[in-house]
Amino acid sequence: MAPGAFCRVTLALVLAAAPAAVSSSTQSSDRDLAARRGAMVDTQVAARGVKDSRVVAAMRKVPRDRFVPPELGARAYDDRPLPIGYGQTISQPYIVAYMTEALGIEPHHKVLEIGSGSGYQAAVLGELARTVYTVEIVPELASRATATLKSLGYRNVQVREGDGFAGWPEQAPFDRIMVTAAPEDIPKPLLDQLGPRGRLVIPVGAQGSTQWLTIVDKTDQGVTQRRTLPVAFVPFTRK
Repeated sequence: MAPGAFCRVTLALVLAAAPAAVSSSTQSSDRDLAARRGAMVDTQVAARGVKDSRVVAAMRKVPRDRFVPPELGARAYDDRPLPIGYGQTISQPYIVAYMTEALGIEPHHKVLEIGSGSGYQAAVLGELARTVYTVEIVPELASRATATLKSLGYRNVQVREGDGFAGWPEQAPFDRIMVTAAPEDIPKPLLDQLGPRGRLVIPVGAQGSTQWLTIVDKTDQGVTQRRTLPVAFVPFTRK
C-alpha cells in the first residue's frame, strides 16, 4: 500500500458513513416527535371527548412542533397555548381539535379562517377541507405561516395578510368560517360571507370578561347562535 493510502481509505469510509449517522439521528427524532404527538392526541384530545375520526387523524398528522418557535420545540405537545411572538399564541391542542370538530368540515368544503397565527390551525383545516383561505393581520406572522405551510406541502391553503374583519370577499361564499381571536361582537362581513347552511365558529367576548365559543348556523329559517364553551383568546385586532 502506498504511503498515506490507509489514511485516505479511512477518511473515505468516515465520510461515507456520516450521512447515514445523521439520517439515523433524524429518523429517531422524527419517531420521538410522532410518539409525543400521538400521546398528545390520546390524552388531550380523544380522552376529552373529541370523536370525529377525521379530526383525530388530522391532529395525529400535523406536526405542531413545526409551528412553534424553535426554542419552544420541546414544549410543542404540552397541554397549553404557547407564545409565537407579536402578542399572539398557538392555541392549546384540545381547543384546536374542539373547534375543528365543532365546525363540521366535509371534504368538499371551502373554509375561511380569520387569524392564521402560526398556521397550525390552517394546516389542520387543510387536512379536512378542499380549500382553506386564512387571513392574518400581523405581517411577520403571515409570512412565517406561508413559509411553514409551503414547506409542509399544504397547497390547498392560501394565506393573506390583512384585516380579518373584512373576511375574504372575493372568495365568498364559504361553507365554514373559523375565527381564532375574540371580538366583542360577531363581525357582520363574516356573517354575510357565510354560505347557505354554512357554519361559523368564533370566540366572542371582551377582554377581561368571560368569552364564549359560539357556533353560528345559517339555516333555511334564519341565523341561529349557541354558546358551547368558556374560552380565553387573544383580542380580535384591526388595522
